[in-house]
Amino acid sequence: MAEIEIGRGKRARRTYSFDDVAVVPSRRTRDPEDVSTSWQIDAYAFEVPVLSAPMDSVTSPATAVALGRLGGLGVLDLEGLWTRYADPEPLLEEIASLADGDATRRMQELYSRDIDPDLVAQRLREVREAGVTVAGALSPQRTQQLWKTVVDAGVDLFVIRGTTVSAEHVSSRSEPLNLKKFIYELDVPVVVGGAASHTAALHLMRTGAAGVLVGFGGGAASTTRTTLGIHPPMASAVADVAGARRDYLDESGGRYVHVIADGGVGRSGDLVKAIACGADAVMLGAALARAEEAPGRGWHWGPEAHHGELPRGERVRVGTAAPLAEILSGPGRTADGTTNLVGALRRAMATTGYSDLKEMQRCEVVVSPYQPG
Repeated sequence: MAEIEIGRGKRARRTYSFDDVAVVPSRRTRDPEDVSTSWQIDAYAFEVPVLSAPMDSVTSPATAVALGRLGGLGVLDLEGLWTRYADPEPLLEEIASLADGDATRRMQELYSRDIDPDLVAQRLREVREAGVTVAGALSPQRTQQLWKTVVDAGVDLFVIRGTTVSAEHVSSRSEPLNLKKFIYELDVPVVVGGAASHTAALHLMRTGAAGVLVGFGGGAASTTRTTLGIHPPMASAVADVAGARRDYLDESGGRYVHVIADGGVGRSGDLVKAIACGADAVMLGAALARAEEAPGRGWHWGPEAHHGELPRGERVRVGTAAPLAEILSGPGRTADGTTNLVGALRRAMATTGYSDLKEMQRCEVVVSPYQPG
């Protein structure tokens, strides 16, 4: 790929966000009813390629169950308020009512309480008793401390999610998590990320992960670009990691690792373009935080927003669009891409002539930067 000269001492390659690309119809079209949006990771099959982001503004035990019944996968944040307080509802209400200047400081206070392992087990049990697939997320820093509690509670899919997760973390202060050893010894499939490059993703795939999260999560609520100078344009990141999946498929003799776009998928068009760039599924934050049932009450924030030393996110107002069922499967009430996300994906697949998600990954994509009026 051609590089651009930033200055005499630095060159960079051009990358693209979802806003920079568009999909192109093929020579045939299909009936939307003949299109399949189902996918499967390990032994678990889902009707729609949607995971909820493990954020307190998005996923509670109740919304995880609701999403599971709608064909998706709810992922609980096992380091959030639900595992620190027996009844976090008043605290979620308080966060929603805070003035902008007070939000970060107060969230830091609320999230400073220790995680209760008994509450971790209880929240996962609440989801399991509803009869849907159970998924919980921990940061790499907390995984060694709490993984046994999570597995003993009966989690089906284990998610290790951080701003960026590498297969080779170097530390002079503590023994880092050995992902390859950890995943090999675990009895449940692991999804790990974020990653945003071919090399990083390939290394994560070699650890035995069942899926790789692409991006650094928390797109709408993240300030990683302004605080750390780090920002992965998602169209290029997904395509790069999809390329790593293809290379690993050859290297491993046929082992397929799922690519999950995590960040930058705020509306239905972004979901379509994520699949077209090579994703198997998407992890949604802001898009689901707009649901009437969302615990954030029209506000959205991630774990970076209350980091005790260096907040890299913020509480943002996303509003309330519709009930969760309408956001996911319609009927749509607006033309802005915030409702009937899966219906839009079906329509786009039918319009471009593809019958399932694997075929849609081969869709033609063009560079066509979007300039909103």
